[in-house]
Amino acid sequence: MIIEPDDDALAAALLARQRRALAKAITLVESSRPDHRLRAQALLDKLLPHTGGAYRIGISGVPGVGKSTFIEAFGMYLLAQGLRVAVLAVDPSSPLTGGSILGDKTRMERLSQQENAYIRPSPARGALGGVSHQSREAMLICEAAGFDVIIVETVGVGQSETAVAGMCDVFLLLQLPNAGDELQGIKKGILELADIVVYNKADIDPRAAAVAAGQMRAALHMLRPASPHWHMQVLQASAATGAGIEDIWATLQNYRKTMQHTGAFEERRKQQAQTWMWNLVEAGLQERFRNHDAVRAALPQALRQAADGKANPATLATLLLDVFRP
Repeated sequence: MIIEPDDDALAAALLARQRRALAKAITLVESSRPDHRLRAQALLDKLLPHTGGAYRIGISGVPGVGKSTFIEAFGMYLLAQGLRVAVLAVDPSSPLTGGSILGDKTRMERLSQQENAYIRPSPARGALGGVSHQSREAMLICEAAGFDVIIVETVGVGQSETAVAGMCDVFLLLQLPNAGDELQGIKKGILELADIVVYNKADIDPRAAAVAAGQMRAALHMLRPASPHWHMQVLQASAATGAGIEDIWATLQNYRKTMQHTGAFEERRKQQAQTWMWNLVEAGLQERFRNHDAVRAALPQALRQAADGKANPATLATLLLDVFRP
């Protein structure tokens, strides 16, 4: 795909680590305009050889667990280690505008002011797992801009978290010590996606945090591990005091080293790339289906018949597919 001169210059500025170019590039890939989507694809093709070097960390947890506070403390620690950190914080979407309700000035304010850190709040727009559709593309752009660690924070409001686990190298789940939801979490299945579980806010009630972590470790035999090469680690931390942050980073490094040694790290990325391609194919087919003239003509009646119970939804779906000719 041929890249436009302006976007070619944008790519060069991005590779030169210009902050304004980074923001412009992510804005382009987040656009839903058809012409912008074509430009974004050409830009990503240009940048692709410069991607893949960052450590991709997915972080999730229920509202109130302190995700933003934890990420800020963790990010500040990584900066002190000489690393460049990008945070893709996927915010809840406004029901009125569809935009982010929160922003980097109200979340992680200290981290957002650091020269080697970049925070990008993006609206979830109802995406599965709280991860926006363009989060993967934004992640590649951050890698091309030379960031060493990319953190993807999800909304964490009970949706399936397979989206973040399917785009990151490691999935870290934050838990509350006093929530009493260890077994409930197992029922939800989210723990089976987690590589590392961290009980945050351990400073508030150290005993409760220790008990919760112990119970989780004892319950691990009930879970199927996310990878046969790694046993889930259960840690404690306090974003407010910084306690436990160093241990978490050491565990994350150990995870990467272990997975790279077995070849599972690279294999996971290959599978993620293939899944991403199929997801885009399915999304594209659905869009073409909905915009197809014959489908749009037949759809209102089909919807009425389905709602009124006058026709079998399966039969109606077959009829719509029959009139669809891509």
